[in-house]
Amino acid sequence: MESSPLISAGLPIALFIIMIGIGMTLSIRDFRQVAVYPKGMIVGTVAQILLMPLIAFALASILDLSPAIAVGLVIIAACPGGTTSNLFVLLARGNIALSIVLTVTASLITIITLPILTNYALQLYAGTEESITLPVGRTVGMLVGIVLFPVAVGMVFRTRAPELSRRAESAVSVFGGVVLALLVVGLIWSVRDQIWDLLRQAGPATLLLNLAGIFVGLLAGRATGLSQRESIAVAVELGIKNSTIALLVTLTLLESSAMSIPAAVYGVLMFPLGFVLAAYGRKIIPAPIIAKPSP
Repeated sequence: MESSPLISAGLPIALFIIMIGIGMTLSIRDFRQVAVYPKGMIVGTVAQILLMPLIAFALASILDLSPAIAVGLVIIAACPGGTTSNLFVLLARGNIALSIVLTVTASLITIITLPILTNYALQLYAGTEESITLPVGRTVGMLVGIVLFPVAVGMVFRTRAPELSRRAESAVSVFGGVVLALLVVGLIWSVRDQIWDLLRQAGPATLLLNLAGIFVGLLAGRATGLSQRESIAVAVELGIKNSTIALLVTLTLLESSAMSIPAAVYGVLMFPLGFVLAAYGRKIIPAPIIAKPSP
């Protein structure tokens, strides 16, 4: 379950660069629209915090999962989206500002809700209860360092050099796609000796959870009248989870390798499904027309 130095050290740097590039595609107006029309933020947050854990509880019951796998499934379902979800929204031509807001909002709320849901799952399935606390300072620091700060840098760069920022947008998508592909390869390689056993134990449950998250995001967006770009952003946020937080809880706080299996499997399976969703988004959402600055 341990990540290679390339992933643990190189991925944050790559994501930092990517988030600067994403910031180059945004303006204050984009975030102002999310604040003025908060329906997408409300729908996405409610679905992330409430609906996804409920789906996990239902799947654990329907599939009659073992206690450890059931608890692990609830934990990964209760986790928010991460920086990777913002990148997938970029690739899918979704609403990036909404995605970033959902990532930050859900991550902060998760500090409270994830321990509650974890303890309830432990009591329900394992007959035990642990005192779970998430590192608040580390979580907030990660959000600021890898999400908010580089996005702000990119937005400032866009105001100072709009033409260069416009040219950089396609390069960000290509670089992001390459990083994601390398990450998939790295994850599969890190569990190559266990992958079939992991898939056997938690594959169906995590696959159904991922598909349910994407379906709920698209359905909720359509039912509440969100735009296609907003619906794609919500669907990606529900489907692309921050599995690092789930592994932190299961391996470090609960010290259970069995409970970490759903998070590890989900962390691998969400990428190919994310690429499918990105392709779907690019099919239904036309490429943005970027006006060149007048000479």
